[in-house]
Amino acid sequence: QVQPVESGGDLVQIGGSLTLSCVVSGGMFPIDTIDWYRQPPGKQREFVAKITPTEFTRYADSVKGRFTISRDNAKNTAYLQMTNLKREDTAVYYCNTTDVWGQGTRVTVSS
Repeated sequence: QVQPVESGGDLVQIGGSLTLSCVVSGGMFPIDTIDWYRQPPGKQREFVAKITPTEFTRYADSVKGRFTISRDNAKNTAYLQMTNLKREDTAVYYCNTTDVWGQGTRVTVSS
């Protein structure tokens, strides 16, 4: 059974950088699309970025130019590199593949 596990969340200053990881166990990882979502405090979960098996990527307008999604099939891992972080990037970040969610990792951006 597929199970994504996120890590890398932390407290970071405004303008800082952070890289999140999503390790996927089970399933056929090299074939599946990986999505990153986030849920800001008091708000609904929202799409952040996706990467397909052929490494086609798509981003939410709010993170374009600042976030980069990538994958390493040999490690069954997807990454979300975040730069120039803003206060509004504060959220719990979730990884999803084949409609299975991870438990999330918390990112707090503060001055």
